[in-house]
Amino acid sequence: MDASRRYREAWEGFWRETSDAPGEAIWDSDPALASVPHSELLLPYADVSLPVVDLGCGNGTQTRYLATCFDRAVGVDLSHAAIELARRADTAKVAEFEQLDLVDHDAVRALRERLGDTNVYMRAVIHQSEPQDRPAVAGAVAELLGGRGRAFVVELTPASKAVLLKAAEGPGGPPEKLRRVFDHGLKPAGAAEEEVPDLLRAVGLTVLATGDTALAQTERLPDGTRIDLPARWFVLARADRA
Repeated sequence: MDASRRYREAWEGFWRETSDAPGEAIWDSDPALASVPHSELLLPYADVSLPVVDLGCGNGTQTRYLATCFDRAVGVDLSHAAIELARRADTAKVAEFEQLDLVDHDAVRALRERLGDTNVYMRAVIHQSEPQDRPAVAGAVAELLGGRGRAFVVELTPASKAVLLKAAEGPGGPPEKLRRVFDHGLKPAGAAEEEVPDLLRAVGLTVLATGDTALAQTERLPDGTRIDLPARWFVLARADRA
């Protein structure tokens, strides 16, 4: 089984229409607001000699930072167009990028067999996945970790919907970057309050640390306030190997 055709085409369309300009995607935050603080939470638990895989890497902004923290960084994304952007942006060739459908268990297992135990970074992927695909996405994290890997997973909470609704109801409608998300049929903040931790436990992951945060966006409200979306983060290990 793989991601639905509609879902795959929505992401291909979004990334095909996204330029190489940093921050054009609403979630393409500077690493100082994303992977830098996230890595600080993960690194006390992680073996940096293991590779790190950035699941849902998009144009690779965060992957390139992760490559400064781990011996090897691999960014994967469902969208071929996103991977092309990521490769062009990585002018120093510090990371590797490849297309991967997280719902394709055989492909995920093949990556695991090539890399061995890996650390995982996943920022806001489960919440926008199709509901029927979310268990497989969580399962991909567990598969990649093996016995020694550790994961940092951060997902939007339902409270993000109120923030997005406020942004969309401005006098001019949704800001341009948010409008592009809606125009492509992408659905942010789709997971229920306890759905994410329940999914993670169900695939055999144990929570080593957790907390609340906000994911900074690259778009602002009409009054100039940056859009920050409420989220929850988890540092994880395989429960049977921790």
